[in-house]
Amino acid sequence: MKLEIFQVDAFTSRAFGGNPAAVIPLTEWLPDETMLAIAAENNLAETAFFVKDGDGYEIRWCTPAVEVPLCGHATLASSYVIFNELGHARERIVFKTRKRGDLSVTRDGDRFVLDFPAYPMTEIEPIAELASGDNPPLKYFESQDNMLLLLMDSQKNVTEYVPDLRLIESLPNREFIITAKGDDCDFASRMFAPKIGIPEDPVTGAIHCSLIPYWTEVLGKTKLFARQVSARGGELFCELAGDRVKIGGNAVLYLKGEIYLEADEQLVANA
Repeated sequence: MKLEIFQVDAFTSRAFGGNPAAVIPLTEWLPDETMLAIAAENNLAETAFFVKDGDGYEIRWCTPAVEVPLCGHATLASSYVIFNELGHARERIVFKTRKRGDLSVTRDGDRFVLDFPAYPMTEIEPIAELASGDNPPLKYFESQDNMLLLLMDSQKNVTEYVPDLRLIESLPNREFIITAKGDDCDFASRMFAPKIGIPEDPVTGAIHCSLIPYWTEVLGKTKLFARQVSARGGELFCELAGDRVKIGGNAVLYLKGEIYLEADEQLVANA
């Protein structure tokens, strides 16, 4: 059995920037364990799988360790493939998900705009293990999917932050995000998730479901330009629209090829 595979750099307009995602179109779902094995073999932050469903697609995302309920950059990468490689004729794609309802992506020139749910951030008490050092966080928040978000005092301290991945993995939260008001952008961020197989995610669309509403309130405007200041770096064009967020970004195709599965790996999952 052969499967097509694409690798797309998302939230960037140049190769080797942004966040690389693997994208695998399917005609029917594979067993969960096969999809997780493929994602582990790819060893990227996420591998997206999708199956045609009426006029849209059902989409799922796997890290090298687990399936996740929502992923922005791999949705953007999937949209690039559907529009540019599979010949989707309309300007909008609707994705059905198993835990986050319907999502959509609209093509706007060379940019792709994700329509995702907005999530509130709840301020929590400081965490003692994280409060030491020269530049401790100013505030601590939690948001969807057990994310921990720390407000830092400057973009410089976000960029230069040296994570203690063992400490981060020991926390009860699945994802660990730091953010600050930007110097060359409205706000900057980084994201670490060793608990789910991602030491640092280069660019993370899904965390902006929480960051956009927060920074909209702080900065007093609904349209924002964000950077994720990882080593690869990424650019996100953001907007708050009621209880939804719009997250725009570019994408670049890096490779396409084929995956070969043995006979005992070809069993189609029950729907």
